[in-house]
Amino acid sequence: MKISQIMKSPAVSVELDDPLKLVEEIFEGAGFRHLLVCDSEILVGVISERDLLRAISPYVHTHVYTTRDLATLNQRVHQIVKRQPHHLSADASVGDAVRLFNANRIGCIPVVDESRKPVGIVTRSDILRALDTQGITAALDKVS
Repeated sequence: MKISQIMKSPAVSVELDDPLKLVEEIFEGAGFRHLLVCDSEILVGVISERDLLRAISPYVHTHVYTTRDLATLNQRVHQIVKRQPHHLSADASVGDAVRLFNANRIGCIPVVDESRKPVGIVTRSDILRALDTQGITAALDKVS
């Protein structure tokens, strides 16, 4: 099975100079936890919801926030992005993705074309869903 069959596409991305407030708004409105970061449409990094939570003040959305707390939302993506992410092409196999997940502590794999422009994103959950859909989990149940 190819990554192109299970990836989410199009991938949502932000630019290096976008404020963290925009990242927060995207995460709040979407059902995912990873954003691709681009520079002139070329993949340069990944930012996770966890990265965002570590970067902003925990008081931002409480009644005890200060101006300083709110200022953390004005930081830019380039200040917290994880650069040079592992990535795959759409022609890569699901097995390639599994090996990449197992070898690295990553939550997603960006899928890029030959010029490193993002075309999608795949997570561990996407792979598990695909395996279940293909009946592989039922076959594993019979073996055990």
